[in-house]
Amino acid sequence: MARILLGVSGGIAAYKALEFARLATLAGHGVRVVMTESAGRFVGAASFEGIVGAPVLVSEFERDPMRGGFPGEEPPGHDPIGHLELAANCDALLIAPASANTLAKLAAGAADSMLTTSFLACTAPRLVAPAMNDRMYSDAATQANLSTLRERGVEVIEPGEGKLASRGEHGRGRLPDPAELLARVEAVLPSGARPWDGLKVLVTAGGTREPIDPVRFIGNRSSGRMGIALAAAAARRGAEVTLIAANVGLPEPAGVRRVDVETAAELAAAAAAEFPAAHLLLMAAAPADFRAAAPADQKMVRADGLELRLEPTEDILAGLTAQRAPGQTIVGFAAEHGGDAVGRAREKRARKGVDMIVLNDVSNPEIGFESTRNAVTLVDAEGETEVAIASKDAIADAILDHCERLQEKAGIAE
Repeated sequence: MARILLGVSGGIAAYKALEFARLATLAGHGVRVVMTESAGRFVGAASFEGIVGAPVLVSEFERDPMRGGFPGEEPPGHDPIGHLELAANCDALLIAPASANTLAKLAAGAADSMLTTSFLACTAPRLVAPAMNDRMYSDAATQANLSTLRERGVEVIEPGEGKLASRGEHGRGRLPDPAELLARVEAVLPSGARPWDGLKVLVTAGGTREPIDPVRFIGNRSSGRMGIALAAAAARRGAEVTLIAANVGLPEPAGVRRVDVETAAELAAAAAAEFPAAHLLLMAAAPADFRAAAPADQKMVRADGLELRLEPTEDILAGLTAQRAPGQTIVGFAAEHGGDAVGRAREKRARKGVDMIVLNDVSNPEIGFESTRNAVTLVDAEGETEVAIASKDAIADAILDHCERLQEKAGIAE
C-alpha cells in the first residue's frame, strides 16, 4: 500500500487526525506523523505513535529513529536528514488540520518546523485541509494564501459548515470527517494497476421527488447512502465512476463524477445518456412509481381541498435493460418489507431482465432508511447469497465482489 505523511498543526480539530491515522493504518497504508509544537497542546505524540507504530517528529533538528522510513519497511543503512528523507519517501502528504498560521507559512515558503520543511521538500501530491473559525477562514489573507497554494498545485480540501469549537459559533471551518480525508488522499495516490482499471461504472442513488405543486412532492425515504458506498468502493478498485444522485444530501466520493437529478423523468434521461458507455450499472436509486398527472403551477390551498390523480412513472430499469449491449452487467435493487421478500426479488429479477437483484428488507429496524448499516440478499440466476449485517461500505464491497463473479462467468472480466 502507500506511504502517507501526515502533518498536524495546532487546532481543536487535531483530534480528528488521530482517527485519520487509524483509518489509514487499517487500510494498510504506512503512516508517519509530523507535528507543530502547538499541535501538541491538543493531541499527544504518544497517541499517534501508538496508532501508526512509528515515532512522531516535531523539530527539523530532531533525529528520526526510523531514518525516514515508514512502518513495514527496512530503514536505510545511513542516517539521512529527517525532513528530507520523509518527504522523499512519502507517496502523499496531508496536512490536517491546517491552521490559519500554518497556511500562511506554507504560502510564504517558511521553513521553521518539521512540518513546514517537509512540505517544502515534498514532490509527492500535497493536500491541505483547513480548519479554523469561520471568520478566520473567510478573511482575505487566508483566502489569498489558499489561492497561492492552489496555484502551486496543492490540493485544498474545503472545510465543512456547521457548529464550530467556540460556543455558539456556526459557519464554515470544520475539518471534514477522517474517512473523507482518507478518500481524498487515496484518490491522488500512485495506485499502479488496480482490478477495475478501465471499467466504467454507473451508479444511481437516492430517491426521486415528483412535484404536486411548487412546494409539495411525492417522494420516499431513500437517503442514497448505499449508492454512495457503492460508488466509493468501485472508485477504490480503479473504475471510472459516474454517480447519478437523486436528491442526495451527502457528498460524492473522491474521484467520482456526479450528476444531480430530482424527478424520475430526470433520472431516466440521465441514466439513458450515461448507460451506453457503462460496463456495469448499479441501479441503487429509488424512483417513485407514481407522479401527479397534472402538477399545480401554484401552491395549493388546504381550504380548497385536494384531489390528486396519479399516473405511473416509466420503468427506468426495464428500459435500460431493453437497450443493453453485449458486455454490460446490470444490477437492480429492491427494498422490500417483510413477507416473501426473496420470492418478490426473484420475480423482479426475471421481469426486469437484470443479472442480479440486491434485496434489502427494510422491515428490520437496524438496517432501515438512513442507517449506516445494512444486510442484503443477492439474488441471481443461480440462487441467493446472504450478506450479514455490516457497514454499508462492507456491504458495497460484497456486492462488487459478486459483480466480479457475474462478469467472469459471462466472460467479461479477465
